[in-house]
Amino acid sequence: MALDRFGRRIHYLRISLTDHCNLRCVYCMPEDTTFRPPAEMLQDDEILTLVQLFTTLGFDKIRLTGGEPTVRAHVVDLVREIAHTPGVNKLSMTTNGVLLRKLARPLAEAGLQRVNVSLDTLDPEKFHRLTRWGKLDDVWAGIEAAEAAGLSPVKINAVVVRGYNENDVAGLARLTLDHPWQVRFIEMMPFAGATDLQTGQLVTALETQADIEAELGQLEPANGGELDGEARLFRIHGALGDVGFISSVTAPFCELCTRARLTPDGRLRLCLLREGEVDLLTPLRNGATLTELRQLILDGIWLKPWGHGLADGVIALNRVMSEIGG
Repeated sequence: MALDRFGRRIHYLRISLTDHCNLRCVYCMPEDTTFRPPAEMLQDDEILTLVQLFTTLGFDKIRLTGGEPTVRAHVVDLVREIAHTPGVNKLSMTTNGVLLRKLARPLAEAGLQRVNVSLDTLDPEKFHRLTRWGKLDDVWAGIEAAEAAGLSPVKINAVVVRGYNENDVAGLARLTLDHPWQVRFIEMMPFAGATDLQTGQLVTALETQADIEAELGQLEPANGGELDGEARLFRIHGALGDVGFISSVTAPFCELCTRARLTPDGRLRLCLLREGEVDLLTPLRNGATLTELRQLILDGIWLKPWGHGLADGVIALNRVMSEIGG
């Protein structure tokens, strides 16, 4: 069992399969981003070795992220191997949805259980402006394919950015009236690369909730008032799905954190919004034993920080968002 010094049991691993992406969202990365060469990235066998090692430490929940995880070569085969690793009970993916139209069913058949799809607006022009390269129709087709393949309940992630999509939140929330989806509104978090935009154009979860309620009426608390992962859930009266708010900046939930992250270049990142990392790839390639790697992980988890330092002006600048995986 992996415990930190605050007594939290860490059992949820988010694995960033790649820093590459087929979109260039304004809050995530510059349009002219240069990605890491493949040789610096975890290879499939290295990922599987580490997954097997993490499961021996009690990690039972895995989410595959990016960049964009579906652009990784042989992603379906990799999902199949992870899904069949003893100890992995939950396996999900966060994706921009662009390639789900063709990959949703193969991924589901390989053992993927659920997807979170990033969708910040239902306005095609705004969507293109936010993503720089994306087409809304591609993502919508991906969401439909995911639901048809049984990758449910589908969760929609919307990052709210002032000046881009803050007036679109009610339309997104309205999706839950007719779909058993969870639409989650996420406060924009600051990282390297787009820090000025991220800090200057933040829309708080309370603002977003007020905007939704002004148009759709009072939201009813759901899930017994408890967090679902990171999201506090509500429901529009009579809706099939839920509306969630993830307030990582203004109302962090660090005391409930059970997560660690594995970056595409093989670093164990202990907190999304802190720079501290443990290099696992170098010792793995240098012949470290599984026992030695296990101790590196345990020692790193023990030093996991309580939470981020945004309130004190501390911003993690050693990676852009696409190199961490959310």
